[in-house]
Amino acid sequence: MAPASSKLRRTVRRARPLLGTFVEIGAVGAGPEPEAAIEAAFDAVSQVHRLMSFHEPDSDISRLNRAAALRPIVVHDWTYRVIATACELHRRSGGVFNIAVAPALQGLGLLPRLAGDIEVPAAPLPSDAIELLPGNAIRFRSRGARIDLGGIAKGFAVDRARDALRGFGVDSGIVNAGGDLAVLGSAPQVVHVRDPRDPGRLICAIVLADEALASTARRFDPFHSAETVATAVIDPATNRPADALAGVTVRAPSCLIADALTKVVMIMGPDAGELLAQYEAGALLMFSDGEIQITPNLSEAINRAA
Repeated sequence: MAPASSKLRRTVRRARPLLGTFVEIGAVGAGPEPEAAIEAAFDAVSQVHRLMSFHEPDSDISRLNRAAALRPIVVHDWTYRVIATACELHRRSGGVFNIAVAPALQGLGLLPRLAGDIEVPAAPLPSDAIELLPGNAIRFRSRGARIDLGGIAKGFAVDRARDALRGFGVDSGIVNAGGDLAVLGSAPQVVHVRDPRDPGRLICAIVLADEALASTARRFDPFHSAETVATAVIDPATNRPADALAGVTVRAPSCLIADALTKVVMIMGPDAGELLAQYEAGALLMFSDGEIQITPNLSEAINRAA
């Protein structure tokens, strides 16, 4: 009989519609373990969706938007952690990263107006508008505050899925939620990046090892048009979609940070370099005319397409 260490290591991949996209999870391991690990990873993604969806009436975000201006609302630890990170990014970015953009997104038709929701003016979030209290409680200091975690929650879900794989002893895998992804394990994996102006064309490949990658770009709906349309990233200075760049890809240690920083770079452009460095992140920026800029701490991992 062969020793246990020589058992065949299987690669298992599964995909499900979650978080408004398709989430694909792959794991490498021996015996039946990859299946159980992948199931646990999908459960983690589903939990993030239930907690942080703007659309679900019973989510933590909906409860906060309904009542946090009236009284403190206790939320799940995961929700609290994401909002705390968002507040820190808001401070470090000088207000550029802003989760209180829900009114602007509603005004553009990118988020629905929910039952009982009143129309409030889209306005930049004051630095102290969200109060983080002990016991996972959160209070809004402004009656007009409405938050949306669409710019950060997907990255957090990817990280939680990766942690679930790791908890099952998976030493090599990948979680991909519509282009926001994290690689598990030290073995290098190659991820291809598409041209944000023409999603059918690849522009480069990025090598990842136990890292995360996220992309943000102008929106593309092949069922309605061959052309891209305005991004859903809102510049809080104008309350309009950011238009300086065609798309951004960010590599970072966690997908939470990579996801959030794509929004900052879409707004700030090359001026985001210092903030990227603070988070040990690197970025690829593509301008509307096709010019590409790559920060020094990402250039070594990129192979440009011909």
